[in-house]
Amino acid sequence: MTATVWPKGGQAVVIGASGGIGAALVDQLRRSGDFAEVVGLSRQSPPFLDITDQNSIAEAAQRIGQSALPIRLMIVATGLLQSGSVSPEKNLRDLDMEVLARSFAVNAIGPALVMRHFFPLFPREGKSVFAALSARVGSIEDNRLGGWYGYRASKAALNQLIRTASMELFRSCPDALCVALHPGTVATRLSHPFIKSGLDVQAPDLAATRLLAVIERLGPGDTGRFFDHLGKPVPW
Repeated sequence: MTATVWPKGGQAVVIGASGGIGAALVDQLRRSGDFAEVVGLSRQSPPFLDITDQNSIAEAAQRIGQSALPIRLMIVATGLLQSGSVSPEKNLRDLDMEVLARSFAVNAIGPALVMRHFFPLFPREGKSVFAALSARVGSIEDNRLGGWYGYRASKAALNQLIRTASMELFRSCPDALCVALHPGTVATRLSHPFIKSGLDVQAPDLAATRLLAVIERLGPGDTGRFFDHLGKPVPW
């Protein structure tokens, strides 16, 4: 990584600001003083944004676009591993069409629509970053255990979307970067049922600190890549 300097001013936008990692990211960005404005978006925020509702994504982008401040940082910190009827599948017998569709809607389609509606707001000059939280289990090359079909596949789809979108973003905003980030195991509602002894479990504040440090160090050659929370490349 060869870091480039943030232009002064601008705004940072975090989607999924009501979640554990998202809330920690918003708090640290506000305390950092690196941005003139920090906006946290969620189903509880004004403007309202639901990652599975394209109209709400478009309306939020329109509201954010009314600001005179360019977007210098956008982080999508949403994700679905388990909730209600949704849980990681252990084998093919567990696959369900509606559950798979829900996983893809939250983990891949939603972030893709965020890119569609927010990329036109990115500045044409100066460093700006779009980062979406992916997961190491979405790596096809790193998959040696199997299971977790929907989560793995939807995060793999997200990785491909980010890789592809990074090329389009570069054409209009050559200083912008578009990356996938693996936050590690974090003590949040998403991962709590699957935490076991021996794992390096981080508090949300530590996860946010590490992710922002990785983003800070990103340079021009890093767009379209996948990094973990320590800045190490993750294979696709």
